[in-house]
Amino acid sequence: MRSETIQVSGIRCERCVMRLGAALRGLDGIEAANATLMGDVMLAWDEQRVGRDEIVAALDRAGFRLRAAA
Repeated sequence: MRSETIQVSGIRCERCVMRLGAALRGLDGIEAANATLMGDVMLAWDEQRVGRDEIVAALDRAGFRLRAAA
């Protein structure tokens, strides 16, 4: 199990948070996903079933972009 908090752009309202959740629900291996309106997404996933790149790609398809690390 791997966990990480990533920052994404594109979250502007509660509906965006729900859209983000819907994008991740389709991925096998996501154990937990919580997002804030500030763009913080706390994730936990089974690396044997889904990779970080797949998660990032699903978020990207839903309109959320990773923010560059400060």
